[in-house]
Amino acid sequence: MATISDVAALAGVSTATVSRALNGKATVAPELVERVAAAATSLGYRPHGPARNLRRQETAVLALLISDVENPFFTAVARGVEDVAHGRGYSVVLCNTDEDAAKERRYLDVALQERVAGVILSPTGPGTDVSALAERGTPVVAVDRPLPDCSGSLDPGPFDMVLVDTRLAAATATAHLIAQGYERVGCLTGPAGVRTADDRLAGYRDAIRSAGLRSDPRRVRRAAYKAAGAHAAALDLLRSPEPPDALLVANSPMAIGVLDALRELGLRPGRDVGIVCFDDAAWAGLVDPPLSVVAQPASEMGQIAAQLLLARIGQAHRPPTVTTLGARLIVRASSHR
Repeated sequence: MATISDVAALAGVSTATVSRALNGKATVAPELVERVAAAATSLGYRPHGPARNLRRQETAVLALLISDVENPFFTAVARGVEDVAHGRGYSVVLCNTDEDAAKERRYLDVALQERVAGVILSPTGPGTDVSALAERGTPVVAVDRPLPDCSGSLDPGPFDMVLVDTRLAAATATAHLIAQGYERVGCLTGPAGVRTADDRLAGYRDAIRSAGLRSDPRRVRRAAYKAAGAHAAALDLLRSPEPPDALLVANSPMAIGVLDALRELGLRPGRDVGIVCFDDAAWAGLVDPPLSVVAQPASEMGQIAAQLLLARIGQAHRPPTVTTLGARLIVRASSHR
């Protein structure tokens, strides 16, 4: 079995540097971390978990709380987190909250009891509370959505955050639909109180207002971030006396429900109802017609969140940061008449 001395010899560094690099200490240069990680992988070296736990009173495990493991966006976030964590000697425990505040609280309690090294989460809503973790000194990074007490301010408080400017992205997508000649653009977004759902609705309204169009609340529906809820909401919208002739859809699972509703009603995306949805799922370019999307850098978000968390594990008192990434509109046939 390889030892820490073997890793140090192969990497050409001291055993202390190996220990700091594998423990995520920010005092080690990134190139040395990569060299140590490569040496450890080559030799099959694994730090002794119980010994690390005794010294640090924590495990070499990160908890990742996401809203829906079936949503390709969160799958990509998880992959980004795991890629970085694995390279630094950490394991990742995936927790699916299902947008359920009670389930989220249980997982946060477990993370506290098991003394995980850190937590990355996408908050379920205004009730998310990580104060117990903060009091314990467990680092927390918010991804995709800000923590509730940070949501109204550019000041991140004591937590790092990795976000996308989803309001601007929604405005850009809505403006594109308007530019294509659609006159009654509607919006199908997620539950009230979920920051991304609220921001996408706000961006839609920004674009409607900027175009000098009348904002009609009858063209807006909220539903769970799932296909079934979106299917019902889309049918309700499209059967209304003045149905929308285009829709901004808040995520890719919802888009599946919308496409199913269009099929039921004999309507074709693009020709009859323009469609742009958030997230470039693998199937989006394969349907007929291909789906216009707002592509978010999900994997990059996960990678940055993991890097920030590991940096905070190594240097707890570093200033908190807010990283805001951009999204990209990919125009395909579903948003052309």
